[in-house]
Amino acid sequence: MKEILADIERWREAGRRVALARVVGTQGSAPREPGAAMAVNEDGEAAGSVSGGCVETAVVTEALDALATGKPRLATFGYSDDEAFAVGLTCGGTIRLFVEPLGPPGMGEAIFLALRDRLAAARPVVLATLIEAGAALGAAMLATPDAPPIGSLGDPGLDGAVLRDALGHLDAGTTAVRRYGPHGEATLPDAAVFIESFAPPPRMLIFGAVDFAAALARIAKVLGYWVTVCDARPVFATQARFPMADEIVVDWPDRYLATVGADLCARDAICVLTHDPKFDIPAVVAALDTAAGYIGAMGSRRTAADREQRLREAGVGAEALTRVMAPIGLDIGARTPEETAISICAEIVALRSRNHTGAPLRATVGPIHNPVF
Repeated sequence: MKEILADIERWREAGRRVALARVVGTQGSAPREPGAAMAVNEDGEAAGSVSGGCVETAVVTEALDALATGKPRLATFGYSDDEAFAVGLTCGGTIRLFVEPLGPPGMGEAIFLALRDRLAAARPVVLATLIEAGAALGAAMLATPDAPPIGSLGDPGLDGAVLRDALGHLDAGTTAVRRYGPHGEATLPDAAVFIESFAPPPRMLIFGAVDFAAALARIAKVLGYWVTVCDARPVFATQARFPMADEIVVDWPDRYLATVGADLCARDAICVLTHDPKFDIPAVVAALDTAAGYIGAMGSRRTAADREQRLREAGVGAEALTRVMAPIGLDIGARTPEETAISICAEIVALRSRNHTGAPLRATVGPIHNPVF
């Protein structure tokens, strides 16, 4: 969405009507995740992408029809494996889109401007849209952690239930479709609400300004992390050595975590690459006091065993020790810093995905991708 806001604003300032198509669900293989968006103006110009393939032409048609009728709608595009390549999908799958003309009762001016401003300032914001059932189809509500919501889904009870859940999704950085009764009842499936989180990028804190840290910072940036490299040695922790990092901190890891640890959440990762007890024992202890979703520590199996014993002596319990991924990374035979960085990031993705093991796909059964609707 962020990438197309400037185009939407330019078209609207020129007096052109605009429709927005957003991916709200996928099944099977699909190249874009829920939240991927494409805007289409009344002249048929398009910005953004919902699939990267020929499905875009059909989406333009749906968007122009939505502008002509003034009515939002759900549109589903499904393809067999044989058809998939021709439409830009890697293999058979289904994309579910919500197509809506911009403007009341949906994303009106107040919601659009507030969303634009929050995204420009990299501030967290969540957009809830009624995509199924109800007279107010397309109604939208924008919520932030620090201000009253803007807009309404058409019922005070529904607004309250969705606001609570939307802020929870924003805190976790997740996007999903949730179902409610007409007044927000949790046990009824009448209304479907697309809750789209726009959270700041997850953070990766890398402790130890070593060659492996440089490679990990590069891979983490590809995955969308805000990367901090921290080391107490100023001769090593320099912007010149880590130009890919967003932030370089010269400090002891545990002391730095004391200042930022309370802000970390399940989306964030801490990678301790120092494998030196005087650095990494205090760093791991401090990391375990945070809510970071991934904590990894580099070193050989002997180093990891020695570290675990030292952590026990420092008062770390057995349950807390299970949070520490050590030796860090998946077993892919990595040797170089770049290969090791891929191993670490693969472990982070596998841990975050929960239902996936990190095993070769040919050794697993069932869907490759989790269905999202």
